[in-house]
Amino acid sequence: MQSNPQIPIMLLYNMFMIYWLVAGNLLMLITFFFRLSTLPPQLPLFYSRPWGEEQLGDFWLIFLIPVLVNLLVFFNEYIYKRFFLGNILAKHVFEFLNIFLTVSFTLIFIKIILLVS
Repeated sequence: MQSNPQIPIMLLYNMFMIYWLVAGNLLMLITFFFRLSTLPPQLPLFYSRPWGEEQLGDFWLIFLIPVLVNLLVFFNEYIYKRFFLGNILAKHVFEFLNIFLTVSFTLIFIKIILLVS
């Protein structure tokens, strides 16, 4: 009789976050490539600046959004493993935070792309 090895909880946590992150990244890439032909050379990315041309940035700067979400998710995972390993409440807080970051940044990316194309 073979033994059924248990999957460590940390591996499940990592895979759960990676699935959300990969899904968000793929959705952003698909949206970008479907709308690439209709994108203007500059996109409104800097909403903290005054209205007009000062808000515009080159279209490749839109990829700061996926890079930033990936960095934030991996930073949150590092913080969890470094300081809160084994704490169930912290694990759930970081899971929901990472899901919120991934979904919100993905929706922001898609909204910008769909508004200007």
